Amino acid sequence: MPKVVSAAPSFAETMVAWQKVHGRHHLPWQNTQDPYRVWLSEIMLQQTQVSTVLAYYAKFLEHFPNVAALADAPQDKVMGLWSGLGYYSRARNLHKCAQEVMSRFGGEFPRTAQELMTLPGIGRSTAAAVASFCFSERVAIMDGNVKRVLTRVWGFDADLSVAKNERTLWQMAEAALPVDQLKTAMPRYSQAIMDLGATLCLPRKPQCSQCPVLLTCKAHAQGAAEKFPVKTRKIKRSSEILWLLLAHNSKGEVWLEKRPATGIWASLYSVPVFQSEELLMKSLGAQRMSFTSPASMAVLPVFKHVLTHKDLHCHTVKVSLKRAPSGLAAGGWWAEKEWTVLGLPTPIRHLLSSSL
Repeated sequence: MPKVVSAAPSFAETMVAWQKVHGRHHLPWQNTQDPYRVWLSEIMLQQTQVSTVLAYYAKFLEHFPNVAALADAPQDKVMGLWSGLGYYSRARNLHKCAQEVMSRFGGEFPRTAQELMTLPGIGRSTAAAVASFCFSERVAIMDGNVKRVLTRVWGFDADLSVAKNERTLWQMAEAALPVDQLKTAMPRYSQAIMDLGATLCLPRKPQCSQCPVLLTCKAHAQGAAEKFPVKTRKIKRSSEILWLLLAHNSKGEVWLEKRPATGIWASLYSVPVFQSEELLMKSLGAQRMSFTSPASMAVLPVFKHVLTHKDLHCHTVKVSLKRAPSGLAAGGWWAEKEWTVLGLPTPIRHLLSSSL
């Protein structure tokens, strides 16, 4: 009789087996099927390192242990706890999403990726992560780590800055998902592919010798792992000059106003921001009668703050006032113990900490 040769394990089966032994198991949002905790971690981890997220994740759960608590919280408190984590639209959408989970779904997260995507701030990959981790739905995630792993393993060299090529990669990712024992296989597979990208299949100097799919990885066979994924369209950077008014009084309080709901630093607290030196000086002219002394104004060193697509060059004038500034948007005096817990843009927090 001919010898029966068992079929080689599929990519998904290999990944699942590898994750059981070698994957990450220590992160606080792992080993849970609580969609609130998984969703919170997924939003925080967007464009942010795990080491940074850990403290914020714990702090959020302390203040908002469930989706109802987050939904009921004032926006200022949510933004304050998020302050320093960056990409503040995530925090605004996080709060809106919690409120919609309560109002539209009775406090229970939807169980399918398709329904999850109808909520604010939840895109296709985040929806798939929640659905696969918590409800074992057979859907593919596609964050930066996953794109890197899949394009290398399959030698997928199409330009991902072209939408149709990314759609093709999504289709391939969906076809490669587990097909058996989905209740346990889907959460572990989704975790495995994330773990591989985060720990071994690194952007630079990947640790290929430890990879579970080394023998089938086309990028490794070509000796060209670091060339994947291919994305030729570069982000166009711009720059902007801002003029800041750092007003304080004799009590050491600083004047802060809440930013509009759209635009730079939306819904955060900030010192008054002007688009030109002329506008700032015009405002200072209106404040001169309330200067504490003729020498109460100082020009601070210019500093640069780097955003994803833009460099901000910030010019700051510091002035000591006897009373509230006139002619500005509604604001108020805040003592240090008060402004330290507000939602402040990172550069404004650094400015206050170093200049008051």
